[in-house]
Amino acid sequence: MSEASQSSSTASARPGAFDWQDPLRLDEQLDEDERLIRDTAHQYAQEKLQPRIIEAYRHERTDPEIFREMGELGLLGPTIQGYGCAGTSYVAYGLIAREVERVDSGYRSMMSVQS
Repeated sequence: MSEASQSSSTASARPGAFDWQDPLRLDEQLDEDERLIRDTAHQYAQEKLQPRIIEAYRHERTDPEIFREMGELGLLGPTIQGYGCAGTSYVAYGLIAREVERVDSGYRSMMSVQS
């Protein structure tokens, strides 16, 4: 369970409690697939993408493997039906974009161009 899901469920257990992680309780409005997609994008962005960003900026290069990895995870073209794409909702696309943007806006822009 993601941190957002945990804190949201904790605040939900206490009526009237303010949830700093999800103040508008948006997590409660997501369906299970959208949460899974968000959590997958979050895990990839934090564990695989973020460690490479500093090195990439230092050496002024882009690692093409990142594009392949994002594609394999379904993070590129997520709203497209067919062609091996997931055909998810625009909400799911926004969740993916938000998680990648947390790490680097350049890679989020790259992801958006491919979507």
